[in-house]
Amino acid sequence: MRSNPKETKRRKRTIRVWTYDAATAAVPYIAAVVRSLREHWLDAAAKRQLAAGLDARPGRPDRATLIAMAEASKDAREAEDRYLDARNELSAVDIFCIEPARGEALVAFVYENKLAWFVFDLFDPKPFRFWRYHEDPLDTRRPIVDVIAPKAKSA
Repeated sequence: MRSNPKETKRRKRTIRVWTYDAATAAVPYIAAVVRSLREHWLDAAAKRQLAAGLDARPGRPDRATLIAMAEASKDAREAEDRYLDARNELSAVDIFCIEPARGEALVAFVYENKLAWFVFDLFDPKPFRFWRYHEDPLDTRRPIVDVIAPKAKSA
């Protein structure tokens, strides 16, 4: 079976790059969407776990158990849909959630002519304390002072 040559080509996509000031001004919006995304992700995980626990019970399930399993599965799908809606809302402004349970997202910017990312942390009093280059491993964290005040650092 031959693949479609158009499907094998990578699509180029232009993403919005943010300034530190613009990202900081958007913190209330980003926080609200990331918080919603996190809640839906945790809700979906809990409902999936409930359904799996009910399914793993020994013996043949009774009517009440079957109903509870169906409801938990339905609730999990609905929570997953809400999670995807929130994730798509962030993606529409080129912000990408990297760890929903920890409330972390990436906001693109350019530093030294390279793609870089502000690391948004929902639970940090300073939500943009760190950044990373695109090529860095996901867990890399560089101090934000490197990019917002490079002259002050060298003085």
